Amino acid sequence: MSSGVPSLTTVLGAEEIQRALTRIAHEVVERSKGAADVVLLGIPTRGVTLAHRLAERLAAIDPAFDPAVALGDLDVTMYRDDLRRNPTRAVGPTTLPPAGIDDKIVVLVDDVLYSGRTIRAALDAISDLGRPRAVRLACLVDRGHRELPIRPDFVGKNLPTSTEERVSVRLHEVDGQDAVVIAGRGADEGSAR
Repeated sequence: MSSGVPSLTTVLGAEEIQRALTRIAHEVVERSKGAADVVLLGIPTRGVTLAHRLAERLAAIDPAFDPAVALGDLDVTMYRDDLRRNPTRAVGPTTLPPAGIDDKIVVLVDDVLYSGRTIRAALDAISDLGRPRAVRLACLVDRGHRELPIRPDFVGKNLPTSTEERVSVRLHEVDGQDAVVIAGRGADEGSAR
């Protein structure tokens, strides 16, 4: 008999998250033929933290990548299609690199890719901010269940889940620990989608 408390299964620990980000950084450099024209835009909340970690790795791999001029945050709140249902979202700052995004390879960074609606909102936001040469998507977890034809270019972990399960990404800077966990219905810890 169930106690009503969702069971938690850790699918990535701190070391696996670090390895996934290192692998993604190498893939970004390889696919972009270097990182000189790469701009990382993190999607709040945990996508921003992941973008900063990814920037450190890119700078270590390719000295042409300078996080001071190639890292930003992209708030997509006003571009979301669910504002009528959830009007209480706080609008956060969008911070672009000093040189902007025109003719750059923009890599959107998010924690969990689920329906694709957040990324659709991010693409709309980018079109108002400039004209990049290419837009790519890096996510720590792809859990499937897409509602839009969007797929990631760089993935830390493909994680097949049911729609009743919740995937929570926990990052030390925000949550005090690094982990990706799956919980049954009702989980609300960390970034749960």
